[in-house]
Amino acid sequence: MARGSNQGEPTDWVTRAADDTVRHAGERGGDADRVITCASGASPSGPIHLGNLREFLTPHLVAEEIGRRGIAVRHLHSWDDYDRFRKVPAGVDPSWSEHIGRPLSAVPDPWACHESWAEHFKAPLREALAELGVEMLEISQTEQYRAGAYTEQVLHAIRHRDVIEDVLAKHRTKKADPEPENAQEAEALADSVADADEAAGSGDLARFPYKPYCRECGRDTVEVTAWDDETTDLSYTCSSCGFTGVTNVATQHEGKLVWKVDWPMRWAYEGVDFEPGGLDHSTPGSSYTVGKELVKRVFDFRAPSYVAYAFVGFAGMQKMSSSSGGVPTASDALQILEAPILRWLYARRQPKQAFDIDFGAEVVRLYDEWDALGRKAANPDKRDATVLAFERASSTAAAGVLPTPRVVVPFRLLSSVADVTAGNLDQVSRIVGEVGHPHDSIRDLEPRLVKAATWATEFVPESERTTVRTSPDLERLAALDEDEERWLAQLLDRLPDTPSPDELTALIYGVPKLARGLGLDDAPTDQVKADQKAFFKLLYNLLVDADRGPRLPTLFLALGSERVRSLLRAPQL
Repeated sequence: MARGSNQGEPTDWVTRAADDTVRHAGERGGDADRVITCASGASPSGPIHLGNLREFLTPHLVAEEIGRRGIAVRHLHSWDDYDRFRKVPAGVDPSWSEHIGRPLSAVPDPWACHESWAEHFKAPLREALAELGVEMLEISQTEQYRAGAYTEQVLHAIRHRDVIEDVLAKHRTKKADPEPENAQEAEALADSVADADEAAGSGDLARFPYKPYCRECGRDTVEVTAWDDETTDLSYTCSSCGFTGVTNVATQHEGKLVWKVDWPMRWAYEGVDFEPGGLDHSTPGSSYTVGKELVKRVFDFRAPSYVAYAFVGFAGMQKMSSSSGGVPTASDALQILEAPILRWLYARRQPKQAFDIDFGAEVVRLYDEWDALGRKAANPDKRDATVLAFERASSTAAAGVLPTPRVVVPFRLLSSVADVTAGNLDQVSRIVGEVGHPHDSIRDLEPRLVKAATWATEFVPESERTTVRTSPDLERLAALDEDEERWLAQLLDRLPDTPSPDELTALIYGVPKLARGLGLDDAPTDQVKADQKAFFKLLYNLLVDADRGPRLPTLFLALGSERVRSLLRAPQL
């Protein structure tokens, strides 16, 4: 095997996982030039949410690091689309319950936009992964099983069914469920197949490791009634439609291995060197712990290097796409987060560290943190593990440097202006140019500009949005006290038709100084500071019917002097 991580370079969990994988692959022996396989797998039974995204990004990041060392590597992804359709989620026609028990690839798409249920949920994830720069070799388990790719492995497992049951029985007594941290995680664990250990028959065939789909109705609601080792004929009865039939496992590819046997079988078949799994797969008695023993005793292979990853939750989610089923997906996140930032959220944390992705006000702070890290990464003297995570997030071998704005404008400013202008990108571009971020084209601000506008107009709750008044608040204007009248008069007398940002800032902060007999450049007294606070609140009240809002100079620029005057001055009768 080729070299490991470079001496003197900063290290993080990705470096360590890559080191372990390269070492693990080398210990396995075989052709020194063979390709290292980093694997992932997911069942397209519903939206591929942000927790599932860890399944894809973990092996991707490890494969990227291995490839960076000049070692041949691939990211192999298995779509478990030959898994059974388990339940009809909320929002789907209840009549789809007739498909329960059929392969996900055989269930029609209720939304009629893809050829199957499985493809409906694969498609948006593929698009998101492309934006994230993730390149992987995809395998459909439906295609693999139906093509007979695993026939020898299936027959081998059946011949060793006593050993398999021995291992499964031993681990059943050790089963320990992970404790969910919150309702989101509890729901995710409820849908997990990590402990799936369904019976295929009864009596001596109760734990038969292979289960066919009924030839008549297509469901897996079958009971194995007989097996012939010589002919490889398997007899079964379907409890859904009453069909009784025989399938020849060697020549008719109508079923699959049960999950806890299927996974280790594929490790051996594909030569997997690294694969992550959720904590639900890592507890005593669950998939990985059982598979580790099965792959050695039954398939004469060593379990891959493995990392367990924790739950990824979400917060602050106000808007959900119709197909998301109530959980945010990578596509949802990419509406408001630049692709490198979403990658960074996963790259910078140990896989076992649970975290939430907040779609609320935390987004602003997240962009600020990312921009600060970008400035740090530009200094070669400050390269550490945090900068390494930034670099991993920013580019990939397949896609190169991922898109970022040529002119970096704080997300806080972009979203604030987008809020005031109702997402008018041309106006946003004009204003941010005027406040100190010159650019040649609106394209210089992308992809951040459209993401900031989307967040401000679609993800921020209505109660927190900036709503500009359509007419003056006559009642409030009639109730102005002496100081307030003086402030507004000073402001309106001095407000230019086309002010610069600096002029507006000096004027808005300076009006209370003028009212107290000070000059615009004089330092504010304590009384002036109190006046400024009251003046700012008055302006917000009269302009946006709130006590606070976007920075006042930005708000003035967005509205224009004419509209500001119309809202701060009572119309003449």
